[in-house]
Amino acid sequence: MKNFGFGLMRLPTTDPQSAGAIDVEQVKKMVDLFIQKGFTYFDTAWMYCGFQSEPTVKEVLTSRYPRDKFTLASKLHNGFFNSLEDRDNVFNEQLKKTGVEYFDYYMLHGIESGSYPKYEQFDCFNWLKDKKERGLVKTAGISFHATAELLDEILTKYPFIQFVQLQINYLDWESQWIQSRKCYEVAVKHGKWVTVMEPVKGGTLAKVPPEVEELFKAHDANASPASWAIRFAASLPEVKMVLSGMSNLSQMEDNLSFMENFKPLTEEEKAMVMKAGDIINSQIAVPCTGCSYCTEGCPQKIAIPQYFSLFNEDMREHLEEKGWTVNFTNYANLTKSFGAAKDCVGCGQCEEMCPQHLPIIERLKEVSAHFDR
Repeated sequence: MKNFGFGLMRLPTTDPQSAGAIDVEQVKKMVDLFIQKGFTYFDTAWMYCGFQSEPTVKEVLTSRYPRDKFTLASKLHNGFFNSLEDRDNVFNEQLKKTGVEYFDYYMLHGIESGSYPKYEQFDCFNWLKDKKERGLVKTAGISFHATAELLDEILTKYPFIQFVQLQINYLDWESQWIQSRKCYEVAVKHGKWVTVMEPVKGGTLAKVPPEVEELFKAHDANASPASWAIRFAASLPEVKMVLSGMSNLSQMEDNLSFMENFKPLTEEEKAMVMKAGDIINSQIAVPCTGCSYCTEGCPQKIAIPQYFSLFNEDMREHLEEKGWTVNFTNYANLTKSFGAAKDCVGCGQCEEMCPQHLPIIERLKEVSAHFDR
């Protein structure tokens, strides 16, 4: 199996303001090209794309290809069960929605310090083990967003877990919050292989500052910024799979161009991307990946990831010289369909869901101070 997977979390849409308005015909073309090039791994989850990712899997993949042409991963998220029965109800519905009789890979989703007690309360680890023993899950894993210490505790307690899905990219490699390197090393210590999510950090590493772009082009004028990010993750020895949430056909074509015949980074190239990471980290105001977990339950329907993206762009600008950027207009247009940053009521549900552990409420105040004039 090749070490590159199609993450079905940021699919192309027919309406940029609706994650669930999936451009099915474009996704079919992406799936066809992906399989044509010899890749098989697809990753989805219950709430991806406004809860439409799993049904789209059936439409674009499982109803169009025989079962031996693809492998499918999905997940159980703690936000969607509140009883022992709920776990099975979600799982059975996922099988139905995706159109398969079993999952090749299945994970307990987004484990962090706040959600781990709930997975324990409802005995989800042993529930997952039972699914594997019954053949409904071929490979059991966890998707993890917490400290290396907690990961060590979990893998010690539940040795039957076969793999760990981690956020790994060259920006977060030494992050004290994400702990990419430390978590990777814990997984390796326990003999688990690793699947990588967010190798391009929600698109942040696909659109890099000019000085980073110049650094990359000096080494290889034809390589895209995203290629350096994905190859960094894929070059780690115990990484079996790197997921990319490709949101259009051109991104798919670019990713396949360097992953079809993958070449690990040299030591010189590793040093270069780490230098790039230092430059980028110094310019990011809010390290949001745009996963949108925070928005599903927002009572004010605030477009949190979009506002953070606009804010980050403006923080890179020399505003004392410009005074105004097009992002003010972009922000105003978004507020016609969504709540403004100033509308935040501080309920905190967004922070509970955020895998990056961002202080979203405080950051929205900064966004509001900047844009709500």
